[in-house]
Amino acid sequence: MIHLLVATTNSGKFAEVQAFLKRLPLDILSLNDLENSPKVIEDGASFEENALKKARTLAECSGYHTLADDSGLEVDALNGKPGIHSARYSGEEGNDVKNNEKLLNELKNVPPEKRSARFVCALALCAPKSRGLKEWTVRSTCEGFIAFDLKGRNGFGYDPLFFYPAFGKTFGEIDRPTKATVSHRGKALQKLAEILPTFLDVTAKP
Repeated sequence: MIHLLVATTNSGKFAEVQAFLKRLPLDILSLNDLENSPKVIEDGASFEENALKKARTLAECSGYHTLADDSGLEVDALNGKPGIHSARYSGEEGNDVKNNEKLLNELKNVPPEKRSARFVCALALCAPKSRGLKEWTVRSTCEGFIAFDLKGRNGFGYDPLFFYPAFGKTFGEIDRPTKATVSHRGKALQKLAEILPTFLDVTAKP
């Protein structure tokens, strides 16, 4: 069976990847399954650069085909911030509470019609040198607005603040399977699921 390393320790992201790839004969691992993994500094100028850097580094370190993502929130009223700094917007890596508090504070005087935003997800898939050093990237987005209050307890990150007009709810109020049909990561993972059998030379289960 082929191993696929998903370069994350985020349980929410890992579960989303597992759900999309469940029909493939893969042993899907996360960084939590590695004894030692290098800390990758995300110093790229774009989501794609950061995702590729993580995928390349961890593919070589582990010897596994590696999937990495870099995703974040772009708010038009903030000139695209927090963007590639979304996970550490408040200064502390992965502190959802502080990141959401800062975002609400930055937008406290911004009216509803000017709170447009989008989630962005860039996926990078890399094979280590021993397996041909193949690479593939994809970028997907999801458009919405930033709410005035946090709503819902589903998801992670900025989900409770991201209002999706078509559903009339925030991503925090939507269950994971429903969210996956429209989200930035869901759309990117759908593209991944289509290309991965060829990339890894495996056959999906019927």
